[in-house]
Amino acid sequence: MDLNVPKVQDCRIKAMSCDDFSGIAISPVLSKMFEHCLLKQLQSFIESNDNQFGFKKGVGCPHAIYTARNIVDRWVSMGYTANVCAIDLTKAFDKVNHFALYIKLIKRYVPVQILEII
Repeated sequence: MDLNVPKVQDCRIKAMSCDDFSGIAISPVLSKMFEHCLLKQLQSFIESNDNQFGFKKGVGCPHAIYTARNIVDRWVSMGYTANVCAIDLTKAFDKVNHFALYIKLIKRYVPVQILEII
C-alpha cells in the first residue's frame, strides 16, 4: 500500500502539484522480515565509501554539508578557487541500468541463490 504525504507545510496557501507530495510505501511485516534476512545475507558483499552520506545509518545531509564546507574552506584558505556543482538525482533510481547492476553483483561473487531472489 502506498501513501502520499504533502511536502509543503500548509497546503491551503498554494495550488498543489504532483511534485508537492512524497510517496511513502507501507510494506507488510513479512516483506520487512524478508528484506532484513536478505540484507544479512548480502552484508559481506556490500561496502561503501566514507564519502557516501545517503542511505547510511548515523550520517546524512548535515554531515555532507559539513564535509563539503570544510573542503571548500580548506581550498580557499590555501588561495585556490573552489567551484561547487550540485546535481539533482531524485529521479536517478528510475534510470538505473538494472542489467549492469546485476552484472556488478555477479562480479562481486554474490551467490546465485541471492541473485535469483533479486
